[in-house]
Amino acid sequence: MRTDAEKEYLIRAIDALEREMIVVSPDHRILATNRYTAEKRGKDIVGSTCHDIYFEFSTPCDDCPACRVLQNGKPILRHSPKSLQESRRVSCYPIYSDGVIDALLMVDFDLPRLGKLEEELRRSNAFLKNMINSAVDGVIAADRKGKIFIFNQSAAEVSGYSVEEALENLYIQDVYPDRIAWDIMKKLRSEEYGGKGKLKEYHVDVLGKNGERIPISLYASIIYEAGQEVGSMGFFHDMRTRIRLKKELESAQIQLLQNEKMASLGKLAAGVAHQLNNPLGGIMLYSRLIQEEYELGDPAKDDLSRILKDAERCRDTVKELLVFARQTRQEKQFHDINKALSRTLFLLEKQVLFHNIHIETRLSPDIPLVLGDIQQLNHVFMNIILNAAQAMDGRGKLTISTELSPSGREAIVEISDTGPGIPEDVLPHVFEPFYTTKEEGKGTGLGLSLAYGIVESHQGKISVRNNPAQGSVFTIELPINPS
Repeated sequence: MRTDAEKEYLIRAIDALEREMIVVSPDHRILATNRYTAEKRGKDIVGSTCHDIYFEFSTPCDDCPACRVLQNGKPILRHSPKSLQESRRVSCYPIYSDGVIDALLMVDFDLPRLGKLEEELRRSNAFLKNMINSAVDGVIAADRKGKIFIFNQSAAEVSGYSVEEALENLYIQDVYPDRIAWDIMKKLRSEEYGGKGKLKEYHVDVLGKNGERIPISLYASIIYEAGQEVGSMGFFHDMRTRIRLKKELESAQIQLLQNEKMASLGKLAAGVAHQLNNPLGGIMLYSRLIQEEYELGDPAKDDLSRILKDAERCRDTVKELLVFARQTRQEKQFHDINKALSRTLFLLEKQVLFHNIHIETRLSPDIPLVLGDIQQLNHVFMNIILNAAQAMDGRGKLTISTELSPSGREAIVEISDTGPGIPEDVLPHVFEPFYTTKEEGKGTGLGLSLAYGIVESHQGKISVRNNPAQGSVFTIELPINPS
């Protein structure tokens, strides 16, 4: 039993509430009110029915909460009767005596301000949720145990997980490879990476659902509540497109520099070739005339033969310089690239150098005719195939394949060997004129430069890479219908 003092405090507490509170009988007559209700109504309402005082109804309201409590014996919290304003709520509690409801406590909450705050909070939460889900970058948040509770649509698109399965099953440790999640939290708790609790523009990999390592740029922070760490949140940007574009830009810059270098060297080569042509012609002419004055077997006649042979080598080099400088006229017609390659192989495979080389061809029948100077293109194919055979020292496998590009606009020729490959420091220079790794007298260093110039003059592309397994691969792309 409560003491008189307790009862006094309880009455004073009820009277202190600025809410209408009434106690009604099962027949809806008001038995008692608190001070706030009496002052607000301005008259003695005890003995009257609640529906008469509040709504001037002669009978209980259609959705009267008191009736429902009397039926099921359970309290109704913050009920919104149709007769009241939308911002008002009524709670109704049963009062028992010997196990029987003999009265009901009704509290009218006039909540315009609270209702407005609830609506603002609902709108704010909806806006925040929509903002997170609409973010271009991925957003992930996890509690202290690592359980993910925020995972937006962009994070789903990058990772391959659906939002639902991430929220149900994923822990932050599943998103990062190895112990990177632990390392990130260590950095977040350090002052060295953007301030304690923050991590700015940290480049790291995340794991996709398929196991792919995806490079991202991460901004992360620790979530605090009342000064205590309760979780962490990260915003990340998928770096794959940026990395690909950077590589393409670097490749374009290298290509531009290469083109400028080749153009300058082409002008120089043309000038040198023209300067050498006339003296060489004179040397060869007079050598032949003088040679005719000597009898067969005369040592002088043999010396002149050597002079002529060396002069002819110089003449061939001058021809290569002129082709490299594109000072010769191209005769372009439509040709079958597969037939051109087959003819080149027919001429080469009978040479001793190719006797111990296994040649495999995979020539696609779907390639249309290509517009080009077939003599020059044959020179390109022959040069690359000879280089491959020499690289394998006459033993190994040579694979030549053709295919149509996915766009259908280029014919692609690949020539691969099983030689030692090209040293990484040599790869950037293979198409430069006069650059050679061959022994003196075995190459001028113009072969691949010449091939580069010919392919470029056909509006195509030529590139080389090392095969991860073994050897090197030359790729030639020729447009089907060049402008």
